[in-house]
Amino acid sequence: MNDCVLGLDSGGSKTRVTVADRQGRVLHCETAAGLDPIANPQWSAQLHALLQAAARLPLAAAVLGLPMHGELAECSIAQRDTAQRALSCPVLVENDVRIAFDGAFAGQGAGVLILAGTGSMAWASRNQPGAEHLRVGGWGDVFGDEGSAYWIGRQALTLASRSLDGRAYQPHLTQALLDHLGLAPDQLADWVYGLANRRASMAALAECVSTSAVAGDAAAIAVMDEAAAHLAEHINTAWRRLGLSGPATWSYAGGVFAHTPMLDGIRRRIGAVACPPRLPPIGGALWRAAHNAGWNPDQRWIEQLSLNR
Repeated sequence: MNDCVLGLDSGGSKTRVTVADRQGRVLHCETAAGLDPIANPQWSAQLHALLQAAARLPLAAAVLGLPMHGELAECSIAQRDTAQRALSCPVLVENDVRIAFDGAFAGQGAGVLILAGTGSMAWASRNQPGAEHLRVGGWGDVFGDEGSAYWIGRQALTLASRSLDGRAYQPHLTQALLDHLGLAPDQLADWVYGLANRRASMAALAECVSTSAVAGDAAAIAVMDEAAAHLAEHINTAWRRLGLSGPATWSYAGGVFAHTPMLDGIRRRIGAVACPPRLPPIGGALWRAAHNAGWNPDQRWIEQLSLNR
């Protein structure tokens, strides 16, 4: 009997693959670099290796949340093909934001999941059998990703360049960025344009901006507040498109929410407090896989899985 399910959650910066049993106990967990098909040319080989390492366990079903899935047709086909070659069990490939939605709500009522990690996107549904699922945002770093860690890092670099030129005056945030990177002012351009994975590396600057904001720097506070405004706009738009009135029921996922004031900044614009996610995104992949395997991932199963966060 195949008594395990596999979940995989991958974004622009990191990947996590986990195998759990019928009791919600985690039997295998591995982390790796992000599998963004645009930024990582080795994504297919790396995904195949991660899945094969986990496939030694008896798998009943697998659900993979991958970046760009459903957004770029050629990439989506390649992602499905890679997963099916690596695994012999039934496998479903979804967008990484969809599995974050599944984890946050675990089937409980209408809601909007706002993901703000390397990129940003809202995912919404009335969460009933056959209900429509819709998305807002997720257009990528060239003309989207507002409010994401990448967007925050890019805004901070723009402010720093203006300050270094003398076009603006943000000395504290500029110096914080330079100190964080260990750079002199004249080395900043070389650093940016020499990055192997520019999107992930610029997204990592969001932590520095968050720290500066918490310390009281006005420029950093303004960047984080504008990010909150963008994310709230995603949520409100998704809720409206569901045809629902009143303040949105919403939850969240992604590293941007490690910045404590972010949730409050969104709450003020939404008019409702966030629902804490019932499970993280990897838990959403496992929850979907358990359903696909014909199991009943009830509250007890969810609670057991939560112990392994």
